[in-house]
Amino acid sequence: MKISARNVLRGKVIKVSDGAVNTEVLLELTGGAKVVSIISKESAKKLGLKAGKKAYAIIKASNVMMAVD
Repeated sequence: MKISARNVLRGKVIKVSDGAVNTEVLLELTGGAKVVSIISKESAKKLGLKAGKKAYAIIKASNVMMAVD
């Protein structure tokens, strides 16, 4: 796989929750950190996402915001 995004995080799907229109996917990265993504149900089906499957979280953003209290 070749992709222009610089932030590619490999992990294992630990939970897939279908909603009415979208699917929430919980990915556990090496070291235990977790990333949640909301994608279309159709995309989740095409990718064959299910618990235990290896997958990538690909983060492509023009802005990353920071905040403090």
